[in-house]
Amino acid sequence: MFIYIGFDDTDTADAGRGTGKLARWFEAELPEACRLWGVVRQQLLLDDAIPYTSHNSSACVVVDSPDHNPSLIDDLTSRAIGHIERYSLPGSDPGLCVSYEGHPNLSQLISFGRGCATKIVTQKDALQAALGAHLSGHGGTNDGIIGAAAAVGLTVYGWCGRFIEFGKLRDFPGEVPVSNLERAGIAVVSIDRDAPAPDPEDLVNTNGWMRPRLWGGKPGLPVTSRGGNLWETLGGKRKKEKGEKRRD
Repeated sequence: MFIYIGFDDTDTADAGRGTGKLARWFEAELPEACRLWGVVRQQLLLDDAIPYTSHNSSACVVVDSPDHNPSLIDDLTSRAIGHIERYSLPGSDPGLCVSYEGHPNLSQLISFGRGCATKIVTQKDALQAALGAHLSGHGGTNDGIIGAAAAVGLTVYGWCGRFIEFGKLRDFPGEVPVSNLERAGIAVVSIDRDAPAPDPEDLVNTNGWMRPRLWGGKPGLPVTSRGGNLWETLGGKRKKEKGEKRRD
C-alpha cells in the first residue's frame, strides 16, 4: 500500500536548499516496515498573487507499506511533523498532508491538486479537499497546507510531476543502457514524432541530470533520438541566477 506524504513551504528565498531536499531526507525517518518508493516534485501555478519562495513547487514522498495499518500511518504522520520541526527554516510557512492508497478523499485531493496548477486557491479550499486525511500547518501563515495537499493530489493523479528520488536515480552515469533503466523500473519513452521504441541495448545520454516524469503512476523517462543507438533525456538543470544556490 502506498502512503502519500506532502510537504510544502519549508524553506526561505535565501536558503541553500528547498522543500525537495527536506522531502528526500525523510527517507532516513522511515520505520523498518516501510521503504521509500519515490519522491515527486509537483509544479503549481506561477502567479504574482501567490506568495511562493522560488518556483512554487511542492513535494510528495511516496512510502511503500506492507499493509494498511492505521497505527503505522499515525507513526509516519508523527515522524513527518517532527521532520518539519527539525528541518524547516525560520520564516517559512510549512504544511503537511498525509493520505493513503484507497482513502475515500483521494478524488477530492486530485481535483484540488489539478486546480492548484491552474488557479489561485485558499487554505479553506485545501482543508475542505483534505477532509478525513491529515492536513496541518506548522508555522508562519500555514500557507504550506495548500501545496502539501496539492502534492498528494497530483501525485495520486499520476500524470504530472517529476521524480527527484527513485531508487538509485542519482547514481546513474552520464550514459546509461536502456536495459539498465528498465531494470530499475524506469520506462524509456521516445517523444519523437514517430515514437520509435528504444532498443534495450541503446544508450541514453542523461546530461548529468535525469529526472523521470510521473506517467500513469510510474516513472517514465522522455528521450529524443540523437541518431544511431543514442538517445538524450528531455530537460536539464535550471540555470541558476547569479548568487542563487542549488535547492533540490
